[in-house]
Amino acid sequence: MNFNLGAIDPIAFNFLGFQVHWYGVIIGVAVLLALYLAVNEGKKRGIVADDFYDFILWALPIALICARAYYVIFRWSYYSANPSEIYRIWDGGIAIYGGLLGALVVLIVFCRIKKLSPWLFLDVISPTVILAQGIGRWGNFINQEAHGGPVTRAFLENLHLPNFIISQMNIQGIYYQPTFLYESLWDILGFVLLICLRHRQHLFKQGEIFLTYVAWYSFGRFFIEGMRTDSLMLGALRVSQWLSVILFVLALGIFWYRRYYLPNNPWYLTGNQKKLMGIIT
Repeated sequence: MNFNLGAIDPIAFNFLGFQVHWYGVIIGVAVLLALYLAVNEGKKRGIVADDFYDFILWALPIALICARAYYVIFRWSYYSANPSEIYRIWDGGIAIYGGLLGALVVLIVFCRIKKLSPWLFLDVISPTVILAQGIGRWGNFINQEAHGGPVTRAFLENLHLPNFIISQMNIQGIYYQPTFLYESLWDILGFVLLICLRHRQHLFKQGEIFLTYVAWYSFGRFFIEGMRTDSLMLGALRVSQWLSVILFVLALGIFWYRRYYLPNNPWYLTGNQKKLMGIIT
């Protein structure tokens, strides 16, 4: 691809007098694709489709609220002076970590009510979640947000990027580092690795696909976040970098503990019971 589209209009189309933003369209497509893939994998693990549909009905709105709340809280000096903009999520400004933490709380409660194994449920959805994250970053691209610091056009051309990306990274005459693209590629690579490895015999025990996802995403996010200029600093690092470190260490620690101190934890591929009565162990 070697054509120049210029700056992309963030409005995809108008419907019944309402403006539909590309940001929302991309997020919607990402969620639907993730749901479709999770349902297909869930059938193999004995989780019925209705369980995924019920979960998404609760998780999606709460995750969006938490993602927006995380973003607003750490930019409160701006939003306290502009409260009318707090709800304008179509303009961008949702924090993935806030959404993931909100969805995790919903999942734990949901699985207890449904008497499902939360670890197995997390294993099934983790590859699809990181794929959705990778797709969702293109919403940031359209909105010209979540980018890095200033660079030259020559720098972007040396990355052999198509012109439509280079053009979109030109914001008010200044070119910026396309960190959205780095994270998108990192997430998609994580998706490919997880789906290629999860069906190997005696590789993952229940919970370990999810923990691998957390470690993979946090590791990449730490370095990519360091290139960004729009996130809050907390000491020497950005807030999301600190959270990445915490989640990475926790994921590896829990992985190690469960593997060596819970020898009866079943393998992922044996998790084909329709419903498990156990709670989180």
